[in-house]
Amino acid sequence: MMANSHQSMNELLDRVDTAPDLSRLRGTFEGRSLLITGAGGSIGAELSETLLQMHPRKLVLLELSEDALYRVSMRLGEVAASMSRTPEIVPIIGSVCDERLLDHLFSHSRPAIIFHAAAFKHVPLMEQNRFAVMANNSVGTHTLASAALRGGAGQLILISTDKAVNPTSIMGASKRIAEVILLSLSTPETHMTSVRLCNVLGSRGSVMPLFKEQIGRGGPVTVTHPEVRRYFLTIKEAVHRILTGAALDIPGRILVPEMGESIRLIDLARALIARHGEETAIVYTGLRPGDRLDEELISAEEQRGARTQGEFRMVSGPEISPAELAAKIDELEHATQMFDEALLMQSLHELVPEYNPAVEVV
Repeated sequence: MMANSHQSMNELLDRVDTAPDLSRLRGTFEGRSLLITGAGGSIGAELSETLLQMHPRKLVLLELSEDALYRVSMRLGEVAASMSRTPEIVPIIGSVCDERLLDHLFSHSRPAIIFHAAAFKHVPLMEQNRFAVMANNSVGTHTLASAALRGGAGQLILISTDKAVNPTSIMGASKRIAEVILLSLSTPETHMTSVRLCNVLGSRGSVMPLFKEQIGRGGPVTVTHPEVRRYFLTIKEAVHRILTGAALDIPGRILVPEMGESIRLIDLARALIARHGEETAIVYTGLRPGDRLDEELISAEEQRGARTQGEFRMVSGPEISPAELAAKIDELEHATQMFDEALLMQSLHELVPEYNPAVEVV
């Protein structure tokens, strides 16, 4: 068992720098106006750079952080300088919660395809910032989807998470609401699809950079619990699955890609320590608010469709009429603006009845 664990760890770590072949997907994006929200984040930046090399007509980068937008813009400028055809790159500082900004953006840039990567993602941190995460991840997704419908976009792809399945954290619940929004608002004119990913290895704030930093300063390496398991993809693999899902263009569905077997975090920590050749202690810190031992990819209540080309499982879920959805989102937004905890939780449970907050374990 231990030998297999080490082997799977080494295979996972060896995949980090392996870039999947995306050339067959170029025709989906070439010559089109594309919008990436959260373009300065780990996935957003990799997605932006990959799409740039597929020769879109225009690449619109929406990002709330000035520093992150500056960094991704500079990087894309360097890549574009070596290209024979240079797409127009439009960096925009702003939020998906800003309806007026989105309407202005859609009227001027006319994005055909939107990749929605903007989200607050850190589970324990969001447990302490529940109004912010619901406003950004849930209300913001509804604002963006509504603007996409008004602006005549052809496709909206949400980058979701396995933490949205039977969520135990406020972050997971906010992303589940985002999935429900896309399931409910998808139309024949504006196709809306969610791609449900797992933990992205090496992204900012993820566990591998933390482990490497802890090993670099001599330890200890902190693991919450010896039996915590997670599914992992590298950033390049995550982007490959997002773009493949976009090319498949299956509206009104959640696409769950093949992500292999889940891996114990303790095994990942041991493999990284062995690779660095250091004697580093490991300490267990206990599960944090919102944490759970295992993640699920599909809930028992969701309807599983057939596998698609590209090894996706198609999943359908609850749909709400656009009018009823708008009313529930208005209530949720009011709760976030008034910092009304009781109303927030009531609205949340109405939209995600399966939400079951994890009990903090010390």
